[in-house]
Amino acid sequence: MPSLSGYSAAMAMRFATRAHALKPFLAMEVMERAFAYERGGAAVVHLEIGEPDFPPPAAAVEACCSALGGGATHYTDSRGLLELREAIAADKGRRAGVAIDPDRVLVTGGTSPAMLLVFGLLVEPGSEVLIPTPHYPCYPNFVRYFGGEPVFVPTGGSGSSGGPWHIDPDALRRAVTDRTRALVVASPANPTGAVQSAATLAALADLGVPLVSDEIYDGLVFGADAVPSALAGRAEDAELFVLDGFSKRYAMTGFRLGYVIAPRGAERALQIASQNLFISANHFVQKAGLAALAHGEETQTTMREAYRRRRDLLADGLREQGFVIPRLPEGAFYLFADARRFGSDSRALAFAILERAQVAVTPGVDFGAAGEGFLRFSLSAPEAAIETALERLARVLPELEGVT
Repeated sequence: MPSLSGYSAAMAMRFATRAHALKPFLAMEVMERAFAYERGGAAVVHLEIGEPDFPPPAAAVEACCSALGGGATHYTDSRGLLELREAIAADKGRRAGVAIDPDRVLVTGGTSPAMLLVFGLLVEPGSEVLIPTPHYPCYPNFVRYFGGEPVFVPTGGSGSSGGPWHIDPDALRRAVTDRTRALVVASPANPTGAVQSAATLAALADLGVPLVSDEIYDGLVFGADAVPSALAGRAEDAELFVLDGFSKRYAMTGFRLGYVIAPRGAERALQIASQNLFISANHFVQKAGLAALAHGEETQTTMREAYRRRRDLLADGLREQGFVIPRLPEGAFYLFADARRFGSDSRALAFAILERAQVAVTPGVDFGAAGEGFLRFSLSAPEAAIETALERLARVLPELEGVT
């Protein structure tokens, strides 16, 4: 059995096989290396991590503090507070243009636990999960953790309606086998910022396999306050699981609050799993979620406008330096830039840039083989910091060209 990175072979022998299936999350690896440089006195510009640099809605902070002081420190219903589930159903229903029964909503301690519950429900050893790629790094790790096999389908094929990074439903259809247990779609997508059309989402939902729709970046779209949802036009018992949460839309990453909207018939299985694995999300944090839904629109608007300005500033600067940007992001807060002029090994290139320029970016290979040769730049830094990063890159990139 191969040893895990950072562990001795003797220690690794005591781990379950599934632990060896997980790969490091390179965005976190870069950030943690950057923290080490900062402990040594360096001033690193962080463009690697997908975390808004804005404060959460003041009402959410106040509600959280008030709830904590008021004794909201005990377990809740494992599915979440009924008033929060009702508010989520109303908010998401408005965005998607459908009526959602609150009984289909299960609140979790972040969207990652929601993903864990859904993949735990759908994936078993030997099954396959289709993942359009480039993709969020954790998707295949969740699949592997349950003994499944991720099957990567490149985006931007001849059948995609939107060009680079957009999904070709026919390519997904050709990839379906009798072992396929689910299909994952993210819109807006990390790392590309691509937004899938309503027609594409409808075609994916009609492929005959459960669809897991990650909509965590809904609300952070350039030119709109919402995007097409896979929920639109779907019956309650359609094999559709929608993942969403408060981290990105309300800058509440540290609150750890997310949810899944399950198809009719799957609610009880998810509830039982949540009871056993998590018991419930934090009571006082759920109160913060209620306040964010009621008073967080200004936070979303502020972030959208700032991300658009930062996107344009960074894209212009990177192009001037020789990066190729196949398509400007339509949503989320990332730029996915072709860096092959400077080196084909994106991991080596990212760490070289961190070391020499003190600018932290994420290697494209973190998002699958289709992302190799690219770098992901997060827009979660002020314009002044982006300008500083561009100045530093301009000094070191000529030295790196063709080295890695």
